[in-house]
Amino acid sequence: MADIPQAHARVLVVEDTPTQAELARVMLTSLGHEVRVIETAAMALEVARSWQPDAILVDIELPDYNGFELMKQLHAEGVESAVVVVTANGSINTAVEAMRLGAVDFIVKPFPKARLAVTLANALEKRALVAQLRTVRARLDRDRFFGFIGASPPMQAAYRTIESVAASKASVFITGESGTGKELAAEAVHKASPRAGRAFIALNCGAIPRDLLESEVFGHVKGAFTGATSDREGAAKAADGGTLFLDEIGEMPLEMQVKLLRFVQTGTFSPVGSSRVEKVDVRFVCATNRDPMQDVQAGRFREDLYYRLYVVPVMLPPLRDRGGDILLIARHFLQLFSREENRRFTGFAPEAERALMAYPWPGNVRQLQNVVRNVVVLHDGDLVDAAMLPPPVVMPGTHPPPAVAAPSPPPTDAFTPPAPFLPAEPPPADPPPVGPAPWAEPEIVPLAEMERRLILAALKHTTHDVPRAAALLQINPSTIYRKLQSWKANGLVPAD
Repeated sequence: MADIPQAHARVLVVEDTPTQAELARVMLTSLGHEVRVIETAAMALEVARSWQPDAILVDIELPDYNGFELMKQLHAEGVESAVVVVTANGSINTAVEAMRLGAVDFIVKPFPKARLAVTLANALEKRALVAQLRTVRARLDRDRFFGFIGASPPMQAAYRTIESVAASKASVFITGESGTGKELAAEAVHKASPRAGRAFIALNCGAIPRDLLESEVFGHVKGAFTGATSDREGAAKAADGGTLFLDEIGEMPLEMQVKLLRFVQTGTFSPVGSSRVEKVDVRFVCATNRDPMQDVQAGRFREDLYYRLYVVPVMLPPLRDRGGDILLIARHFLQLFSREENRRFTGFAPEAERALMAYPWPGNVRQLQNVVRNVVVLHDGDLVDAAMLPPPVVMPGTHPPPAVAAPSPPPTDAFTPPAPFLPAEPPPADPPPVGPAPWAEPEIVPLAEMERRLILAALKHTTHDVPRAAALLQINPSTIYRKLQSWKANGLVPAD
């Protein structure tokens, strides 16, 4: 029988019978593996700690203590080698005990080379699959990533894109509303890249006066303009070997875009007032809170520069579309600011959490950060309640009532109880309008139409306060915004 193809691996053989140990060593060496042979369990544990073998062949009967006890200690110390139990006793009980303690397979002495090859190949393959599964799960379940906090699917997608592009030299273009963490994403690209040990230079193109932007990017020489009293290095030179982050690039004047295009294409530039050409190795990361293609179509952004920079897009979702990330981030800031301000807060009361989830957060994470800091600075206690949240998260006099806070039944002001369940009292002087009997057969309409009626009724009840309507319906405000946009497009509700 032909030998089973084997990937090179480090294999530790724990066997006290010299002839059996030598036989295993010869077989494994001929299969292309690096082999070490140990006679006792204690010595095997020391070698496993330092050498970290890919696989361990463990004999059950050892001079100091048995192989089962060795397996327990290996597991306790976090040694992740694939363990194959080797014994002269091929009983079912021995096999069951070996598997219970984490052995990948079981082999009975004496064994032929082909059997050993198949067993070891399967053990190594299973170990590789387990490692891959652990890595995938860690990536899918992580709620932290280079300063980001969030486990929602949109953020997981952003994490994966950043990881994929980080190792390359490709330009990255980050889009997202103000406050979503675009500079944090740019730093993540840099930190996950081979350039992590070099400079990360951030430049906000919207915060620099137009006549100084060229000097900020490329630097200047002494006397280049009034006030240039000495040579000055620009961001391009400072970022050599590292990453240059151009935030709000859509604000860059068109005449400066021409010069930036040449820099992106050639990697060369001249400081203001100098004819000297300098060459640098820079990785470009750009960001904007607008749609860059709309800026191109409107003539505010050069199309050739757009296609040079818009190589790998990273879209950061708004906070309102991130679901439970809102509470994850709020709890993080609460813990951080409570330590800074010496407060006792440990969490949010349920009604405060519902208010945070119902608010649409137009200012995104930056706004949430400021809201939590406001609460911590102005209040103290064990839990943050809704009354502590500042406007507009909770407007004065509109704290979520207990009936809304409970998942069921619905709020009492959204429903008129059936007449037969009311106490027998004289009718009021001005009876309310009589509606259809609650127990009457409901009108059968498509589910989408019923959803539309309920949302519109909730908006009418709250005088078109979307967050309050969402709280009444126990849905996310973004759902209502999205539905309204769709209905307007299809003529189901009047356009604004």
